[in-house]
Amino acid sequence: MEQPGLHHRHRDKNGEISKKHGNTLVGTLRKIYGQHFAEGAPDHTKLSDVLASMNEHSLSQLVHDHEVGRLHEKIAAEEKPANSEPNEKNHETIGAIGDMTTE
Repeated sequence: MEQPGLHHRHRDKNGEISKKHGNTLVGTLRKIYGQHFAEGAPDHTKLSDVLASMNEHSLSQLVHDHEVGRLHEKIAAEEKPANSEPNEKNHETIGAIGDMTTE
């Protein structure tokens, strides 16, 4: 059951979230919150375009992270280029290939 006033409180945050994160794509937010986030909206849609029509569950997740100050860092982490940080597994593969070429 929805708490009284919760829906209204979330809707009051729309303007603030839209200002700060409105250009974030729904596809990026789905990487954070799951594929059901803003259900029905295409991945390439901006958050500002779907914010007013989002379901309560998606909006609750978004507002919570915004209020505790984690939304910006979660979005930044998902928008990082895939190969921006080398990982150990990639180094092992490259090393193995290098070993093969010296034989």
